[in-house]
Amino acid sequence: MNPEVVADYACQTGENPLWHPTEKCLYWVDIPGARLFRFDPATGRHEICLEGEVIGGFTVQVDGALLLLTQRCEVKTWRDGLLTTIRDGLPGEEENRFNDCIADPEGRVFCGVLSTPQRAGRLYRLDPDGAVSVMTEGLGTSNGMGFTPDGKHLYHSDSNDRCRHIHLYDYDRATGELSNRRLFLKAKEGEGKPDGLTVDAQGNVWSARWNGGMLVQYTPEAAEIARVTFPAQKVSSLAFGGDDLSDLYVTTAGGDHRAEEGPGAGALFRLRPGVQGRPEFFSRIG
Repeated sequence: MNPEVVADYACQTGENPLWHPTEKCLYWVDIPGARLFRFDPATGRHEICLEGEVIGGFTVQVDGALLLLTQRCEVKTWRDGLLTTIRDGLPGEEENRFNDCIADPEGRVFCGVLSTPQRAGRLYRLDPDGAVSVMTEGLGTSNGMGFTPDGKHLYHSDSNDRCRHIHLYDYDRATGELSNRRLFLKAKEGEGKPDGLTVDAQGNVWSARWNGGMLVQYTPEAAEIARVTFPAQKVSSLAFGGDDLSDLYVTTAGGDHRAEEGPGAGALFRLRPGVQGRPEFFSRIG
């Protein structure tokens, strides 16, 4: 598995790659750079399609629009260049921002927020009817999530200087509740912090490693299968894409400090791991 650069915008924090199944394009963001990008693998064309919005995560809505989770924990939709605010923020999180998210089979969105000097990070759930629920408190940095193929469990990365964890929850599709949180794995010292996460069609877990320069693939029993290294220390997130979901797109960070972070820091990579991904769910917010 040899990663190839498909777009290089030297992102400060490239994040949240997500395949748009109807547009057949990949979207991703540079969070502090306040840029949203799009890549069309059929033509090889890539572009900046939105600037000026700090986006901590996004999903694809059932109508094809993007649901953007932004600074000050605002929720907006974006389609054909039009931004629409559908929620002004979360109570008590007005000075915070979202960090990573995932839609569930019913169109709800699980979304984390950063920790602040006043409070540890949290994981929230946004419901289609406008309700907001706190799922988990006391987090370091809420990061990547992924559902198991049977839809009964959710993986969730929590990573900062004091923790390098991926947890596993029981998930109830009917209610959207999470329960029975337990440790799936803790990254080894010196191998980076778990950041983005996805689950392939075989149920294996792929973890991006911030300051680890790699992806690591695990079985559902947390046994390591493979590693893929990158010319970038901060490997931030990943998503399967392409018509058959056999391409794996990987974002990186540190493009503003390449001398220290590596020659590929901040670029978008693609590799073909020999396994397919699973379609992500559409959100139905607003």
